[in-house]
Amino acid sequence: MARKASLSGFPEWLPQERLVELHVLDSLRRTFELHGFSSIETRAVETVAQLLRKGEIDKEVYGLHRLQADEAEGKGDDKLALHFDLTVPFARYVVENAGHLAFPFRRYQIQKVWRGERPQEGRAREFTQADIDVVGDGELPFRYDVELALVIVEALSALPIPDFKLRVNNRKLAEGFYRGIGLTDTAGVLRSIDKLEKIGPEKVAALLQEELGATDEQAQAALKLASIRTEDTSFVDQVRALGVQHELLETGLAELEEVIGEAHRRAPGKVMADLSIARGLDYYTGTVYETVLVGHEQLGSICSGGRYDALATKGNRTFPGVGLSIGVTRLVMRILGQEFATASRHVPTAVLVTLANEDSWSQAQDVAGQLRERGISVEVAAKADKFGKQIKYADRRGIPFVWFTSVAEDGSHSHEVKDIRSGDQHAADPASWAPPAEDLVPQVTPAAH
Repeated sequence: MARKASLSGFPEWLPQERLVELHVLDSLRRTFELHGFSSIETRAVETVAQLLRKGEIDKEVYGLHRLQADEAEGKGDDKLALHFDLTVPFARYVVENAGHLAFPFRRYQIQKVWRGERPQEGRAREFTQADIDVVGDGELPFRYDVELALVIVEALSALPIPDFKLRVNNRKLAEGFYRGIGLTDTAGVLRSIDKLEKIGPEKVAALLQEELGATDEQAQAALKLASIRTEDTSFVDQVRALGVQHELLETGLAELEEVIGEAHRRAPGKVMADLSIARGLDYYTGTVYETVLVGHEQLGSICSGGRYDALATKGNRTFPGVGLSIGVTRLVMRILGQEFATASRHVPTAVLVTLANEDSWSQAQDVAGQLRERGISVEVAAKADKFGKQIKYADRRGIPFVWFTSVAEDGSHSHEVKDIRSGDQHAADPASWAPPAEDLVPQVTPAAH
């Protein structure tokens, strides 16, 4: 990126960087809509009680209050805070709008979120997420867990990023295994296993023994499970070879086998069973997903999510769902930082209409209007400087074409357009001329590696 933001953790893009971000967003929207997902937007604020219903992340939540707040303003759980993800607000949205939605409800949502993390590469305090979820009323067939994995693979494959791996696990599998070896605090074990990549197996084993009372044998069994990784369904035999039995374990094995089996058939090499994936948030109940860029694993997960069966409830109704969230800002930071893609120009403008004299501005606007009617982005020069100076202005802005209009003694007009990159200049009609397709809008192209 060209510069650092003056306020740490709140990135701002230069115009050419923003074009890359827009390319990413447009590509994601296109893929999501091809799969029938509808776009929604939720408010930026929620009550503290709503945000903290599941998971202990209160230290990361930004509270919200007016500088001149009065005593009647929200207190305790009624206080307002900025949302830290899009899943919790979406659950609230589903409950409040259940009577107006057709289930299963397929939604995508692209918005800013705020999280009080320490700013570093790949992590910001204000960032954009792109989520897709499917939510059911009362039940949601497991097949959606499979479909969501395939949609995300398609969406990420269309972006200018390196190869990636979507790593999938199932909490039922993990929890059933832990219970099968005698560990009853399954949530605690999952939180410890979730730290495996950060602190390593020896420290995780120590955590399991010191904080959860696990024996060395139990800790080693949990680590053996977490070490299993396959790109096909062979993980099933590897788990069974560990000799642990539990009904919940069998359910989780069958579900994960379905996801990996179909993904291996449709997207070989992109999806793998990784039994170390736990996900820190407590609301996940089955399938869990994490995605890393190959060769850039230190960046962390660029896309994660899972199945949640009880996050959204209304009386005796439950709305189970499954979804994934793409860290758009994290991806764009890496794309720009490593120059994985660049924009062909800095501005949307394809043509600058020049002025022959100060009295020709209105006529130049007529030409610009004709071009704009056909979807061509146009600027009109503000002053009748020498043509060389007007051309330099276009070059400095990155505008590829310059338009000239001449007026004959009989009042007739003639027009020429110049490609200032090649120097080619020829007659043109504002009612029919168009730039080559690749010059109509800025192109974002992957870098050659």
